[in-house]
Amino acid sequence: MTTLTEGKHTGGFLVWEVLRDYTRETVTIASGAGKLESGTVLGKITTGGKYTGLAPAATNGSQNAASILWADVDASAADAPGVVILRGPTLVNKHELIWPEGATEAQITAATTALAALGIVLR
Repeated sequence: MTTLTEGKHTGGFLVWEVLRDYTRETVTIASGAGKLESGTVLGKITTGGKYTGLAPAATNGSQNAASILWADVDASAADAPGVVILRGPTLVNKHELIWPEGATEAQITAATTALAALGIVLR
C-alpha cells in the first residue's frame, strides 16, 4: 500500500478574506531572509520598508508582526518580490502559520495582537 502525504499549499492558511485585491499586496522581501514558506509571519524593517521573517529579538522593526506571506519566496541572495496578507478583514488558521524558531507564547501572543490590529484574525 502506498501512503501519500499532501504538503502545504500556497495560501493554505487562509480561511476567509473580504477581497483579495484589498487584503493582499506585493512587497519586497529583504535579501538574506532566506527561503520562506507560505504562512510565515513577517515583520517590516523600519529603514527601507522591506519585509523579513518575524524576529522577536530584533530592534529594526522586524520584531513586530506586520503581515503573513502568501506564497513561498527565496530571498537568500537577493531581494525578492512576495505577496503578503497585509490587512483585513481576514481570517486565518493559526495552526497553519510559521513562527520563528524558539518563539515564546508571549511573543506569539504579541504578534497575534499586532496582526489583529491590522484586521488579520487568527483562529
